[in-house]
Amino acid sequence: MKRCLARLLCLALCILSVGAPSAGAWGAPALAGGVIRDLESIEQALEQGKLARVVSHGKRQAERFGSGNAADRYASALYRQLAASALTEQERYAKAAAQLARARQALGPASALSRRWLREQARLYRAAGEQERAIARLSEWLETASGGAERRDERWRLIGWLAREQRWQEAAEQLDSVTAEGAPADDHRRRLALVVNLNAGRMEKALGELAAGLDGESPATDWRRAAGVAQRAGQPGVAAGLWDTGWRLGRLERPDDYWQLLALHMAGGTPARAAELLETGLAEGRVVRSGLTLEQRAAAWQQAGDIPRALAAREALARHTQSAHQWRTLGQLAYAWGKGDRAKAALERAVALGDEQARQWLATL
Repeated sequence: MKRCLARLLCLALCILSVGAPSAGAWGAPALAGGVIRDLESIEQALEQGKLARVVSHGKRQAERFGSGNAADRYASALYRQLAASALTEQERYAKAAAQLARARQALGPASALSRRWLREQARLYRAAGEQERAIARLSEWLETASGGAERRDERWRLIGWLAREQRWQEAAEQLDSVTAEGAPADDHRRRLALVVNLNAGRMEKALGELAAGLDGESPATDWRRAAGVAQRAGQPGVAAGLWDTGWRLGRLERPDDYWQLLALHMAGGTPARAAELLETGLAEGRVVRSGLTLEQRAAAWQQAGDIPRALAAREALARHTQSAHQWRTLGQLAYAWGKGDRAKAALERAVALGDEQARQWLATL
């Protein structure tokens, strides 16, 4: 920020130093030689660190010339910029911004130098912690700025400022403007775009951006994030598909990832895939054969509507636990699915284990 103000001051003084014709070409009125020499001496004082002198002299001269003709007003503006530069060095950012505001008033909003000062005001207010003013000034600058890389960079800066203030809808509008000119070019901007879309409730956009960037080399965090966004977007099937792809590619390989994969398939409408994963895990010994895992397998086949496999899984669970409740559940399911003989055998087993409810069910067969 200090360097930007210094460059602007140098540009203005160089224009003046080459004489009136060149200055006129830049829209800068010719100044008297004494004024130019005074401005140059104050610039030297600024370089020497005589900040208090620069501030006091710059403000005094700005007031002196402020109500004169066009040349006087231009000189007034340059004196205020000198004062702003010194105030910036003193880290008095809000006061520096106020000096630039008065310098802009002296030149008028159409001046190229005035427009540049507008952007510097935004940065000064940001440094001063005056976020609303910073956002307002940068937004104003963007309204009149021409296209190109500089304008894109400043729009991304504004998006970041809006995001930090949690002004998500405004940030999303700015994001649409900048991405219409091309996708984010670096990871930082892609992450910012994702955060804005998520918090603005634009889950489809966020999911599309995430999914488009996934490949076999993407880290596990990216696969998890994409699946999480799909869930928040109300697309559990997409979440399951993304997680399963990451699992197949070997990016998601922790035990917790496996169980989350099963849960996503159950929630996402693909319970048969969850059941298959459990079958494989049990067969290969990667999953402990317990009442819990056998219950999960049976529930998955049941949700999938695969009657033979669901009954077989329920029977395996009942045999493993030797629970009257599990035998009765098997009998009830078999009865509901029209498997009378199997229902009777299961209920008789439950009765033998002391289940009175199973006895009542048997009486109805």
